[in-house]
Amino acid sequence: MSEQRINTKCVQAGYKPGNGEPRQIPIIQSTTFKYDTSEDMGALFDLEASGYFYSRLQNPTCDMVAAKIAALEGGSAGMLTSSGQAANFFALFNICETGSHIVASSSIYGGTFNLISVTMAKMGIDVTFVPPTASEEELHAAFRDNTRAMFGETIANPALTVLDIEKFAKVAHEHGVPLVVDNTFPTPVNCRPIEWGADIVTHSTTKYMDGHGSCIGGAIVDSGKFDWMAHADKFPGLCTPDESYHGITYAKKFGQGGAFITKATAQLMRDFGCSQSPMSAYMLNLGLESLHVRMPRHVENGQAVAEFLQGHDKVVKVNYSGLKGDPYYETAQKYLPDGGCGVVSFELKGGRAAAESFMKRLKLAAIETHVADARTCCLNPATSTHRQMTDEQLNAAGIPAGLIRMSCGLEDKQDLIEDLAQALEG
Repeated sequence: MSEQRINTKCVQAGYKPGNGEPRQIPIIQSTTFKYDTSEDMGALFDLEASGYFYSRLQNPTCDMVAAKIAALEGGSAGMLTSSGQAANFFALFNICETGSHIVASSSIYGGTFNLISVTMAKMGIDVTFVPPTASEEELHAAFRDNTRAMFGETIANPALTVLDIEKFAKVAHEHGVPLVVDNTFPTPVNCRPIEWGADIVTHSTTKYMDGHGSCIGGAIVDSGKFDWMAHADKFPGLCTPDESYHGITYAKKFGQGGAFITKATAQLMRDFGCSQSPMSAYMLNLGLESLHVRMPRHVENGQAVAEFLQGHDKVVKVNYSGLKGDPYYETAQKYLPDGGCGVVSFELKGGRAAAESFMKRLKLAAIETHVADARTCCLNPATSTHRQMTDEQLNAAGIPAGLIRMSCGLEDKQDLIEDLAQALEG
């Protein structure tokens, strides 16, 4: 049989029950696992055998779901984390250390912006932010001798800029570092960054993958294509012996396809413990099974809402890459030919005050610090998710104070438009 298509992978990948085994992924709700001898367990601690000994590091339910996400993205290995923030932190910190430098798109989620620019800076990791529209020359200029990673979001939250993945990957690889891409908004149904040159893909599985606002979680997928040993001087954590784990050199022992995720599990999950619970992973898998059905409806509703807002006299600007005339329309046609997501952002005349008045009048769309749900939700980023950013930083990220982010759910698109219309009239 040929390679399964994405729709089939959403339903079938990650778990294949044997004769008489549960049809649904089993929930292994156990912190620990029993072994007959100390030698059996010792082989696990030495990474000489595969298996489980403590769910802080790995759990069978979580690994089955991670394997599905890896299959969806076309990667070699994957892991689940407790949140999307943990996934982005692990993906970067797995290859960075004190004295390292990151090049990142300035148009990223506010929480990730703060993670990189403030928290990781306290750990001695520096960052240079570049516009998502930067030329190759501008991207090259941002690199330093100590740069260890490049980072961006396929579709930025909430600015909705679209990353030119191929260009960013080309520049990153010319400097011998991997490109890490957060693919939360389009999901692998609408874009698979690895096919365009990305090396590591992250997700907040809390969003469309879960799809129902039930469980917080994150995921990391390794493409298995970045040659760590070819740049061994840049990545000693992967290419030199780890004395905290019996002197193992991950890139040698586990190769390109397994080194990154194995190190992230053996080192970072061991020390930080940002593990996803088996029950959350089980719920996530239920969402994944319908992801390919839900995403087209989210896109359909997002497109309809964006077109309505584009013609409204109280709206200054609409950000949605599916609109002709949007600055990222052509880029989206390349990377997102089936549409991006159901999230629309728009700026109201009257700025912050108008945004507050508008949101008070919404009846169907709920005000939530959430996005990418079956139910439509709305927020004003400047007073919520991005409130830690200055006005200058907000403008640089394309998020003015009067911006509204609306995540179109699975309701009837006409009901969404009517709710917007009445709120705007006020």
